[in-house]
Amino acid sequence: MTSPFSSLSAEFVRRPLSRRHGRIAAVRPGSIDVSGLGPAVRVGDRLAFPDGAPIGEVIALDSTTARAMTYHDCTGIGARQEVILEPEPEFRPCAAWQGRIVDAFGEPLDGRPLPQGDAARTIRAAPPPAAARRPMGRRMRTGVAALDTMLPLVRGQRIGVFAGSGVGKSTLLASIARAAEADRVVLALVGERGRELRHFTDSVLGAEGLARSVVVAATSDQSPLVKRRAAWSATAVAEHFRDQGEHVLLIVDSLTRMAEAHREVALTAGEPASLRAFPPSTGGLIAALAERAGPGAGDQGDITAVFSVLVAGSDMEEPVADMSRGVLDGHVVLDRAIAERGRFPAIDVRRSVSRSLPGAASERENTLIALARRVLGTYETAAPMVQAGLYTPGADPDLDAALRIWPKLDALFARTGLPRIEESFQALGQALDLEPSQGPSDG
Repeated sequence: MTSPFSSLSAEFVRRPLSRRHGRIAAVRPGSIDVSGLGPAVRVGDRLAFPDGAPIGEVIALDSTTARAMTYHDCTGIGARQEVILEPEPEFRPCAAWQGRIVDAFGEPLDGRPLPQGDAARTIRAAPPPAAARRPMGRRMRTGVAALDTMLPLVRGQRIGVFAGSGVGKSTLLASIARAAEADRVVLALVGERGRELRHFTDSVLGAEGLARSVVVAATSDQSPLVKRRAAWSATAVAEHFRDQGEHVLLIVDSLTRMAEAHREVALTAGEPASLRAFPPSTGGLIAALAERAGPGAGDQGDITAVFSVLVAGSDMEEPVADMSRGVLDGHVVLDRAIAERGRFPAIDVRRSVSRSLPGAASERENTLIALARRVLGTYETAAPMVQAGLYTPGADPDLDAALRIWPKLDALFARTGLPRIEESFQALGQALDLEPSQGPSDG
C-alpha cells in the first residue's frame, strides 16, 4: 500500500538543495539579459525572482550572459535585480486528466484539483526509432462523409487541415474529436482567444467530446513561450497514453500559431529571419512535432494526428503551409467559396489528398473514389461556361452526367454522423447513380 506521505517525500527529493543566483544586466522589450549564473545555466531553464514569481525561460547564451524571454511584459523589471535559476517544472499526465482542461504546464484551468501521474515526462521527447515503427494501420471512422470516403484517415496517419478564418475549421475538428475511433483524444488549443475557450469546450466540442478528451490550452494573450509549450505538452500527454498501448487521436489547433510563437522566440534569441520572417529553424520545429505522432513501436499504441494550418487568403504556398505539407501524410483543404454558399464542412475534395490511398480502400472503393473525382473535375472545369449560359445540354454526355451527379455529391460531402464507413460508401455509390448491381466489382 502506498504511504500517504510518498508524494510529499518525492516532492522534497525533487527540490534543489541550492539555488543559482544572478542579476539582470539588461532589459529589452520581451526579454532580459542575466549575468552571474555561471556554467550551470542551460537553454530552456526557467528564471524567477527570489520570491518565486516566474520571469521566463533562457533562450540564448554566451560566455557571460543568458538571454531569457519573459512570460509577461517587462514593466517593473529593472537592471541589477536579483534572479534565481529554477528547475524545470515536472509534467506528470495521468488517466485522471481525461475530461479536464489544463494549461501548458499541466496546471488545471477548470478550477478543480488535478491529480498528477507517478512519472514525469519530458515535453520534448524523441519519436520512436524510425526503423522500429509499425506501418500505418486500419482505416478509422471519423463521422465525416467526405473523410470516410474520398479522404480516408487511418490509424497512425498525420494529416493537416488547411483553412482560412471563419470557414468552419473548429467545428470540423470538434466533429472528428467526438466521432473518431480512438481510445483517447488530446486537443492542443494554441493561441485560442480566451473568450472562446469555454465556448469551444462546452458548445462546439460538447460534454460528450470533452468527456473523452484532455484539452491543453494556451490563450492568445500568453507568451509565445507558453503557446509553443502547449503543443509540446499536449503531444507529451498523447505519448503517455500511447506508451500504455492505447490509440490516441491528437488534434493541434493550430500548427501555424505554434510556428508564429516560435518565430517570436527565435528572433528574440537572435536567429535571422528568412522565409517571410520565419527563421530557418521553423521547418525543423514542425517536422519534430509531426514525427512524434504516428505509429508506435513494439508494445506501444499509435498516435493519429490532425494538425490545423491557417492559410491567409487560401495561400497554400505560404511558408508554414508549404513546410507542413512536406512532412504530413495528407492535407484537407477548407475553401471559403464553399463555405460562403453554405456547405459545411467546406472541404474542397479535389484539392485535398490522403496519402493512405489506395491502400486504405478496397478495389471497389478506389474505383468509386476515382469516378467521383472524375465527375468533380469535369463539373468544376466546365462550371464557368455552364453558368455563363454557353453550354448546350446534350453536347457532351460526360458533362451532362456531371451536371446531374454533382449536386448529390455536394450534398453527401455535407453529411456528418454516418455510423459506419460502409454506409458512407453506399451513399457515395447512390450519389454516382450506381445501383448495387451496377457497382464496380471488388475483384
